[in-house]
Amino acid sequence: MILRDATAADVPGIARIWNPIVRDTAITFWPTARGEAEIAALVADRQASGHAFLVADDGGIAGFGTYTQFRSGGGYARSQEHTLYMAPDRQGRGTGRLLLRGLEDHARARGHRLMVGGITGSNTGSIAFHAAMGYSHWGRIPDAGWKFGQYHDLVLMGRALAP
Repeated sequence: MILRDATAADVPGIARIWNPIVRDTAITFWPTARGEAEIAALVADRQASGHAFLVADDGGIAGFGTYTQFRSGGGYARSQEHTLYMAPDRQGRGTGRLLLRGLEDHARARGHRLMVGGITGSNTGSIAFHAAMGYSHWGRIPDAGWKFGQYHDLVLMGRALAP
């Protein structure tokens, strides 16, 4: 398994992971599948702005991760929020750990101070994963997201990247 920057050639593999999650779960509150052109633009935009968009490659795209500024405005410039998804058949093999540490290292090298994960409250697997990775529970926003005809809580977990 290697961790590397995403390229345009990775977009179909990213879409194969991301779109079923968008379509079939409340893991993300994003309402519609993302087309390949939209994903390619997102990858290019993140990388051009100095943020990572990484893939875990084991002969195919096993997972991907990216980060961007947590909230807009100059006061939040050193606080980042990540997105991290694995192919269902690649979960539990260390792919998420590899990707998250890669994102943290990338952000740390660019002087960022915090990494935040916004997690659907019912996604207990992701909450446990983040806790195991050293993330602390920083808050819960009740009914923050709407999907599948109901509201979902948003759990914020975070970790300092530097002392």
